[in-house]
Amino acid sequence: MGNASRAYKRLRSWAFGAHRQATKRFHRDRATWLKQGGEITHSFPIITDFSENAGQAKGHYFHQDLLVASLIHASKPTRHVDVGSRIDGFVAHVASFREIEVIDIRPLPPTAHNNIRFLQMDLMNEAEVELADSISCLHAIEHFGLGRYGDPIAVDGHVKGISNLVKMLKPGGTLYISVPIGKGNEVHFNAHRVMDPRYILDNLEIKSEMNLKRFDYVDDKGDLHTNGTIEETIGRFRFGCGIYTLQKKPYLPSLKKK
Repeated sequence: MGNASRAYKRLRSWAFGAHRQATKRFHRDRATWLKQGGEITHSFPIITDFSENAGQAKGHYFHQDLLVASLIHASKPTRHVDVGSRIDGFVAHVASFREIEVIDIRPLPPTAHNNIRFLQMDLMNEAEVELADSISCLHAIEHFGLGRYGDPIAVDGHVKGISNLVKMLKPGGTLYISVPIGKGNEVHFNAHRVMDPRYILDNLEIKSEMNLKRFDYVDDKGDLHTNGTIEETIGRFRFGCGIYTLQKKPYLPSLKKK
């Protein structure tokens, strides 16, 4: 018998034992409930939660959504626009304390929450120039042009998207962008791209018009590292998350001729 077969049998034996113990606990708890005079109208056994944690306080979305929402709360921008971030995560966090305008290529059903304003639009096309002083695009730009969300196939879709994000931002404004980071630039068609941690800063528009204010990241284990450096992530992760806070350079006043 090979090592793989033995490992599989051990795993199967462990799973069977765990299931049996959980089932025993369910029936024991049920008997206690009835003994106390409780009424049972339906049987609906849930036997997988006995040994679970309270929840998952880790991972790309958990950390990026809370972190960037807290940065926006602290900076109090005049107008914040989001592009493609998770509605029931980041957008909901921000909408709990201020208005947020959301742009996505997909439709969004009407919501009863007045702080969420929605516009359906493909950001690979031309965008309004200097629209807002604060913009976010979290775990979204890596999907542009892959067709996963009904968008047209475009090999350079993410490049067009980044360019439009920079154009939409007012001088002096802040851009929050996050992407999966790994050991190099990869395309996992049609799910997403994984980017070298340096790739975002190497984009022509970002290199010429933006400055990096802070860099945070989530490692392969799902743990957050705040105020890190891009250099310390290079070559370390298979599927981490880089969270870039960038500021657009202000316009310099024209020099008057003497």
